[in-house]
Amino acid sequence: MCIIFTIIVLVIIITVPIVTAKTKKTNSEKTSITEEMEVTTEPTTTTSTTTSTTISTTSSTTISTTSSTTISTTSSTTISTTSSTTISTTTTINPCTTGNYVWNTSGITILDSSQVTHVVDIYIDSNNTLYITDEIASTVVWRLLKNATSATAIAGIKDSKGSSNTQLDHPQGVYVDTNGTMYVSDHYNHRVQKYINGSNSGITIAGLSESRGSSLNQLNGPRYITLDPTQAYIYIVDSYNHRIMRYSTNSTSGNNGTVVAGGNTIISLNQPWGLWYQPSVSSDFFITNYLGHSVIRWTPGASSSTFIAGVPGTTGSNSTLLNNPMGIKLDKYLNMFVVDQNNHRVQMFCANSRTGITIAGTGVSGGTPTTLNGPRGIAFDSNMNMYITDFGNKRVQKFLKL
Repeated sequence: MCIIFTIIVLVIIITVPIVTAKTKKTNSEKTSITEEMEVTTEPTTTTSTTTSTTISTTSSTTISTTSSTTISTTSSTTISTTSSTTISTTTTINPCTTGNYVWNTSGITILDSSQVTHVVDIYIDSNNTLYITDEIASTVVWRLLKNATSATAIAGIKDSKGSSNTQLDHPQGVYVDTNGTMYVSDHYNHRVQKYINGSNSGITIAGLSESRGSSLNQLNGPRYITLDPTQAYIYIVDSYNHRIMRYSTNSTSGNNGTVVAGGNTIISLNQPWGLWYQPSVSSDFFITNYLGHSVIRWTPGASSSTFIAGVPGTTGSNSTLLNNPMGIKLDKYLNMFVVDQNNHRVQMFCANSRTGITIAGTGVSGGTPTTLNGPRGIAFDSNMNMYITDFGNKRVQKFLKL
């Protein structure tokens, strides 16, 4: 609101000349004029209102012999509120279904027969360190650091198989937990060994050393192994008992385990070999059925399973058949990678598909960069480069992700 007061006072004295604006007055004269102004004031008021986005006050006063006073006030208030909510959803596309899952078909040999013999399983930790079981004649577990060219034996005694706590006899599966504790299935000793803090002396946590059997405290030819995400339990492929066993990772020799798959007849599991289990992706077990030439999906607690790759009991080399599958891995999309041992190749099955795509090997045995000879194990590093234990060629092959 703006209020303007204008006061105009005219004082005329006949006997005295009119004083111009330049005439100087004393303080007493100014007081007299002021008193006269108070008598003859005729007020005039003007009001205006302006609204804008600012608040300002302007005041000015002018006094002369003809006195004029102007007071101007501008007041405005603006309230502005902006509210915005954005919801963003990102949908990931399975690269297998778009044809973007491709690896170089020519492998790079990272370990050869000058260092290793018949390599079996392979595990890669979060630092891209490789752990490789060497069945015979080495009978050890190798460790190959990232970008290294020479491996070190960290469990077992090279070329000396046995059943002591420092020896192994045809080691098969290997797994390393986040604490660096390593677990190894010792096939012909019918046990699983645990190595703590880099020790080369194993502790038997499952099975009875050199005592095969089918009781809950025994194993018979254990193959590949895995741990659950809590690292509280280890799952063991008890091959000749046609079952999957679960033990506490803190068990000791002779403790009873729990049957979590198979164990009834060989109709469901027939000498299983490989195992994948990751509850954050799927609550089911995925098992390679070596003599069943198939892959089985088994829900824990169920009495039977579902065949998801291959035809049970039928060997073959086309895209829907397998021949003695061994190693197995799945990704977060449930795309499945199967080492098809007797077809000398690696097959990729996109999620929910029973048609395999050959991503390594040619289906014919060979020792060239593009061929394999009885491969057994498979693993992926953090960049999805693929590593295969090429058993018959006594080497480890790396296939770069394209």
